[in-house]
Amino acid sequence: MELILLLLVPLAAGLLCLATRSRAWWEWLNLGAFAIVAGLAFKVAIDVAGQGTVMALGGFLRADALSALVLALIGFVSLVCAIYAVGYFRRDERDGKIARAQLRRYYVLTPLFVGAMLLVPLADNLGVMWVAIESSTLASVLLVTFYNQKTSFEAGWKYIIIGSVGISLALLGTVLTYSAAVGLLGPETRGGMNWSVLVGVADKLNPQAMRLAFILALVGYGTKAGLAPMHTWKPDAYAEAPVPAATLLGAAFINCAIYAIMRYDVLAEKCLGHDFPGKLLMGFGVASILVAVPFILVQRNFRRLLAYSSIDHAGIMAAGLGFGGKIGALGAALHMVFHGVTKPLLFFCAGNVQQHYATPHFRKVHGAIRTLPWTGGLFLVAALAVTGTPPFSIFQSEFKILSAALAADHGWTAFLFVAGVVTIFAGFLVHLSKLSLGAPAQPGPRVAECPWKLGAMMMVAVAVVGLGFWLPGPLYELMRQTTQIIGGAP
Repeated sequence: MELILLLLVPLAAGLLCLATRSRAWWEWLNLGAFAIVAGLAFKVAIDVAGQGTVMALGGFLRADALSALVLALIGFVSLVCAIYAVGYFRRDERDGKIARAQLRRYYVLTPLFVGAMLLVPLADNLGVMWVAIESSTLASVLLVTFYNQKTSFEAGWKYIIIGSVGISLALLGTVLTYSAAVGLLGPETRGGMNWSVLVGVADKLNPQAMRLAFILALVGYGTKAGLAPMHTWKPDAYAEAPVPAATLLGAAFINCAIYAIMRYDVLAEKCLGHDFPGKLLMGFGVASILVAVPFILVQRNFRRLLAYSSIDHAGIMAAGLGFGGKIGALGAALHMVFHGVTKPLLFFCAGNVQQHYATPHFRKVHGAIRTLPWTGGLFLVAALAVTGTPPFSIFQSEFKILSAALAADHGWTAFLFVAGVVTIFAGFLVHLSKLSLGAPAQPGPRVAECPWKLGAMMMVAVAVVGLGFWLPGPLYELMRQTTQIIGGAP
């Protein structure tokens, strides 16, 4: 029942927001819906950790450990974004940046966007998973163009064009995956597109068809994740979308795309062995890290900086899968969770700074901690956490992935991995230390920060700091089971 409610609650919230005209109703409907979604997602995660796979509608909806991780992340990110959005859009409306119609569009589309994302890990059928990711794209593109500016429409156009090419390739990969299993399922082909069915016969799939299917799926869903060279939509979309929507793209939607790649990687490795998919994942992963490096070093816009950070982290997750072994699988799963929990804090701090200073450019913002003490301080904490500084949790996942590279005797690849990660750390530290700690051009009094926005930031900050020192029991069990799944266990 929880799996069905996870899809119905955001759908109902979006339709109710469409039927009402009160801002207060929109805010409380979104807050209530996403609180329920987060609670249900955590409940499913605990159930899966304790009893294994959970199913509904005759197996049409299915949640194993990997699904539960992504569900929990979507639930957490959507809830904190709903809280932050209240203060964020009230400020935008007060400053005359948005009209009531735009606000209504956000509160109608966001639950639909989240509902489509929730279907991605719940759908056992690979075709339905593809439909869910495409639906997420259609809902989110209207959020990218939210401000109705020329630059917003350019970003939305680039997002939909590049995304459509990617999702078309993913569709071809889905079809080829099904064709690779033709003849193996006998006269009863019901469920032939289900991942749970395909993984049981993956070692007997047609290798030629599966090889091409994996390439298409990796490029297609890699476009959605922002892997290089299919990443070019990200900087524009992240810079132009309202901060809560950009956070959903950068901390929740990215996990849906990586999730799809993980599912296809399991099938490909059981059919073809690790060498072929592993080299592709390593190549795309390390290339994404290295592509992000120069753009982070010379970046002048802190909203775009977060986009290149997401490209870097998508590459780290792909590289972890590519290095392989149980350590690589564990590192990729850990990194998905830790990045998904940490990245909202960066977006929220960037949104606060942009709203207060009316600019996203580094050169116009110095000494933010003197004017916005909570935001400036948490911005530094988030920067240290997202770049893998000990003792924050991302250091642990990056160390696991590096260990997997060394264990698999990929010395040069490990060197490039370390060089990219360390350089990105240096670039982040230089940019954000100046933004937060530099001498302000015109010193001003401290500003009282919005309790809605500060409340969301503190929720994320507690999770970021807590995960650096403690991994809850159910989360540990989900990680253990996820490692087995990525390793090929049905």
